[in-house]
Parts: sequence; structure tokens; C-alpha cells
Amino acid sequence: MPRYKVVDNIRSQLTAAEETARDKEEENAAKAEKEIKDADIAKANNKTSGKAKLKTGEALTDAEVEALFG
Repeated sequence: MPRYKVVDNIRSQLTAAEETARDKEEENAAKAEKEIKDADIAKANNKTSGKAKLKTGEALTDAEVEALFG
């Protein structure tokens, strides 16, 4: 399905080069979004793990300390 752009209120179909560039932009945006989501999950996991270790008296990793205390 072709994609379009609007420039000066004129709708025109993207060229092959523009399509390729747009695909790359979308791919990069998806990767960045996944990296952010993965970092948030890792921080939440470290926070949970750190709390459990504090309760049992085990040593914390640097990532767990950062997640708990900033």
C-alpha cells in the first residue's frame, strides 16, 4: 500500500527513496521504544530484587542500589 505526504496542501505519493528512508525511521523508532521499555522493565526487576535482598540481608548489586535509591 503506497504512502503519501502532504506538502503545501498537496498530497503526493512517496518516492522509492522516501519510502526506504521512512521505513528506516520507523525501524529506528521501534528499536528506541523497545530499548526504553526494556530499561524500564530491568529497573523494576532490580528494584524488586533489591527489596528482597534487603529483607534477607544479602548484598545488593550496583543496579539494584540505583533502582532503589536513585
